[in-house]
Amino acid sequence: MYKTIFTNPLGFRALLWSKLPLAAFAGLRMRRLDEQGAEVSLPAGWKTQNPFGSTYFAAQAMAAEMSTGAPALWFIEQSGEKVSSLVTGISAKFTKKATSEARFVFSDGSAMRAAIEQAVKTGEPVVYTARSIGTQRDGTQVADFTVEWSFKKKS
Repeated sequence: MYKTIFTNPLGFRALLWSKLPLAAFAGLRMRRLDEQGAEVSLPAGWKTQNPFGSTYFAAQAMAAEMSTGAPALWFIEQSGEKVSSLVTGISAKFTKKATSEARFVFSDGSAMRAAIEQAVKTGEPVVYTARSIGTQRDGTQVADFTVEWSFKKKS
């Protein structure tokens, strides 16, 4: 269900407007969701711009979190178990001003899936740190995020 919703542009927009309206307003788009991870695009422009003419850090954080959160929800769904997921930390390094559309890519889906499987198997919380790299169209890296997730099987 999640993969179908996340990879269907209309379904994704409906999900964002119903559950994450700020992300919908900013214009986040799911470009890829698969076993390896996800790619989320963030447009540049007045909706995501800061007073300095570049993309606001909070908008970038939304895109980075979405690139790690979408695979987490999908992998949890595939496990067939009820698993809680919670962002317990986030950090970022901004390497260049983001002035055009940026894409945030998380590409370690196998490690995230293993963390979820471990949480299901043991019943204990498992903390997994996901990395999402933001780049502009020309390949210039603009940000490097780490998003710390905690997964725990629900009783």
